[in-house]
Amino acid sequence: MFIIEDFDIKLDTDYVGRNFFYFDEIDSTNSFLISSKDITENGSLVLAEYQLKGRGRRQRDWVSVKEQSLLFSILLNKEPEILEPNLLNLTASLSVAQAIENMHQLDVELKWPNDVLVKKKKIAGILLESVSQGNTLEKVVVGVGINVNQPNFKGKYQIPPTSIKIETKRNVNREKLLSEVLNIFEENMGKLISNKNIILHDWRARCKMIGEKIKIIDNETERFGIFDDINEKGFLLFRTPDKTETIHFGDVSLR
Repeated sequence: MFIIEDFDIKLDTDYVGRNFFYFDEIDSTNSFLISSKDITENGSLVLAEYQLKGRGRRQRDWVSVKEQSLLFSILLNKEPEILEPNLLNLTASLSVAQAIENMHQLDVELKWPNDVLVKKKKIAGILLESVSQGNTLEKVVVGVGINVNQPNFKGKYQIPPTSIKIETKRNVNREKLLSEVLNIFEENMGKLISNKNIILHDWRARCKMIGEKIKIIDNETERFGIFDDINEKGFLLFRTPDKTETIHFGDVSLR
């Protein structure tokens, strides 16, 4: 059981997570916030113990076990014209990595575009979804899934999963971890708005794939080249012998 009082006492934000909604079970925290007409406060957060239809990128299933994960979504709708989804994606994954490092002293890596890894295994993922009216972005929902207290994982996965408990051999206080993630996320949001180069620099520092030979799969097509860098919008710069191009989406792995 998630103890909201323990979470609230550690929360040190102005707006992120202050409007808090807790569900024992829900289809998807992202879907709930995307479709809700009643929840409009910037920074509103929906946390669920279990998702019936949890998903990651490209509609892949996100498998969860009740009361062992952190599954939540954050609504952002203030000054939506400055909310560049890909930079928000990097900001969210960076915030999760920094929180895990701070609290559990793990060496956390970031994998473009949205994965958080420990020892090359996936410990968390980010899923951004947005609502637009014409060319105007009205709101963005930042969905986060963190593997916290799972003792093991069954089944086959594209990237092998792990949890904080597996890596530290200790039970993790989910309430303190969530408050740490949100505290850092709000701080990083301020940096993103004032000087996004700070976020880009800190994200790069945790991405071990930059400069390496990689494979990109997009629509079942495999391509090979060098992960040269990310650009000012957080997109991948992909270098081949002929040219360097900007990659907006795709599954990336080391060759």
